[in-house]
Amino acid sequence: MSSTTVESTPSRRGADAQRSGNGSSSGPGPSFLRVLNSEFIKFRTLLSTLILLGSTVVVMVGFGALSAWGTGQFSEAAARDPEVGARLAAQGGDIAVSVPTSGIAFAQLILGSLGVLLMSSEFTTGMARSTFAAVPKRIPAFAAKLVVVVVTSFVVTAASTLAAGFVSVPILDNYGLGLDLGSSQSVKLLLVNSIYVAAVAAIGMALGTLIRNSAGGIMSLVGLFFVAPIAFQLIPGDFFVEARKYLPGNTVDPLTAVEHLPDTLEAWQAALVLGAWVVIPVLLAAVLLKRRDV
Repeated sequence: MSSTTVESTPSRRGADAQRSGNGSSSGPGPSFLRVLNSEFIKFRTLLSTLILLGSTVVVMVGFGALSAWGTGQFSEAAARDPEVGARLAAQGGDIAVSVPTSGIAFAQLILGSLGVLLMSSEFTTGMARSTFAAVPKRIPAFAAKLVVVVVTSFVVTAASTLAAGFVSVPILDNYGLGLDLGSSQSVKLLLVNSIYVAAVAAIGMALGTLIRNSAGGIMSLVGLFFVAPIAFQLIPGDFFVEARKYLPGNTVDPLTAVEHLPDTLEAWQAALVLGAWVVIPVLLAAVLLKRRDV
């Protein structure tokens, strides 16, 4: 009797281990806070992550300074025309207010790619087997990665925008253009653009989860945010003109405009569209991550 018990115990353990590897284990696993801490440690200790975050700061500050110089040059040249100069002098602050966020297009590409790599690298390197062996339910690990990439993208974008603003102020002052970083419009631009880049990073992570390939995920991200808007603009037809408004990259301008811009969505519509572009891919990625083999 005891011999039979000893022989059957390893078999049951092997079966349990196999079920755990397939993601069907019903064990509780580690707490979410522990998973979140683990993902944050993994995130901040990767050299590639630090390079991408540092590149975002450099690009944002560099483009802010370049945009401040270009805006000042344009204003100086336009001042030679009395009529144009009077208009520019009257709205000098409006011209300068968007200078700190002039590098957002590149920041979204860098941090969106970071979101792709955060999940796709798990599969390309084989780390996914270890990650989901430690967290058999999978969704806590996915949610922890999502929290890390979204919060980091928001903080880095906001800090980079603020740094770009501090660098731009003295440059703009040389041309007689004022930039108040504490104005309501400046704060609005900082917050909306930071939320937007965080949303792009979340979409990138969803693409990395769905495609499970770094190159494919990044190319899909580039196609969605850079190629599709140009293609929709070039293809004739009312359908593409209307559909272009609902691309995620075209939701920022309605959200940051002082007044409603023609041929764009209302601010509340743009917010809903951007939210849908985040929620739907993330939910789909979570469902497929749970069902597919590692």
